[in-house]
Amino acid sequence: MRLVVTKMQIPFGNLKRQYQNLKESIDNATQNVFDSGWFILGKEVQEFETNFANYCGANFAIAVGSGTEALHLSLIACGIKTGDEVITVSNTCVPTLSAVTFAGALPIFVDINEQTYTIDPSLIESRITDKTKAIIPVHLYGQCVDMKPILDIAQKHNLFVIEDCAQAVGAKYQDKMAGTIGHLGAFSFYPSKNLGAFGDGGLILTNDSKLAETVAKLRNYGQENRYYHSIKGFNSRLDELQAAILNVKLPLLNSWNEKRRAIAKRYTEVFSPLGIICPTEALNCYHTYHLYVIRVKNPSRFQELLKEKGIDTIIHYPIPVHLQQSYGECRHQSSYLPITEKLAQEIVSLPLYPELTELEIEYIIKTVTDIYQQLS
Repeated sequence: MRLVVTKMQIPFGNLKRQYQNLKESIDNATQNVFDSGWFILGKEVQEFETNFANYCGANFAIAVGSGTEALHLSLIACGIKTGDEVITVSNTCVPTLSAVTFAGALPIFVDINEQTYTIDPSLIESRITDKTKAIIPVHLYGQCVDMKPILDIAQKHNLFVIEDCAQAVGAKYQDKMAGTIGHLGAFSFYPSKNLGAFGDGGLILTNDSKLAETVAKLRNYGQENRYYHSIKGFNSRLDELQAAILNVKLPLLNSWNEKRRAIAKRYTEVFSPLGIICPTEALNCYHTYHLYVIRVKNPSRFQELLKEKGIDTIIHYPIPVHLQQSYGECRHQSSYLPITEKLAQEIVSLPLYPELTELEIEYIIKTVTDIYQQLS
């Protein structure tokens, strides 16, 4: 590995660089939408739904306004209502829980596996009550949850399984694509995702025709036919412009994910022997490294020193949801979540995206190595 001496400025992500690489294709796609004069629920959305369903191997795809709404509408479609309980994790982005509370349900938290950072299936059954109606396994950082035991538990207790795939587009579990394993899969196309739009966007996958029909109504005011509303619904529709951009990007997703995996492998090969706890890829899984999250003893100081060297990092997530002020009603669940709380004090996310240059990758590796050894 070459030594890189000159200080570099490396942002945590670089969406401008990605756009510049695709500028001609994206500009043409958006111009076609402008020229069409049709901006809501048109052919671009229909094409993207078909393309994404085919990519994942699902029967139905319904594009919606955001990843949060993908979860929310999935819960509503499953009949979740006020007073019901939904089992999930606390080490996730708050929108996962926003969707649960939008539906009027109470989140019940389960602790995580210390190696994969995803929900520990062995702890789920002890948290089930007669109010439990669904489980939301969160495929975190690009890593799929161990789904088989969850499906077994759900079948035993007659529960819905809604996969939170916001960070796992293209990830696999036992050769099945994330989002096709449970009853529904909810995706986010927030700009920073592995497959990102130029604004908010989301999508729901399912193989159940009745759930697909219900979700399609829910996203558009409960409308079955124009001006005929068979159920009460919402306004949650993916724009034509966003769909056009996603149609350009989708064919590149696999190559982008492979680049992420290659960079992650290089990081791990150097960092792990130093004593840094690096991400692991669970057995029979395909990790897409939406985030590369390491564990160190003093993450705040580690971040400060990296920042001084021009490398931006983020902590995903410094405060688990059950400890957030806005979810004070869940604070009493803290005793169930020792690993969740422990890991929140150790994690740091390093820059990892397909547009990183070779020099930037080398600079990150050398700088992280030097700083970790300095702090050890």
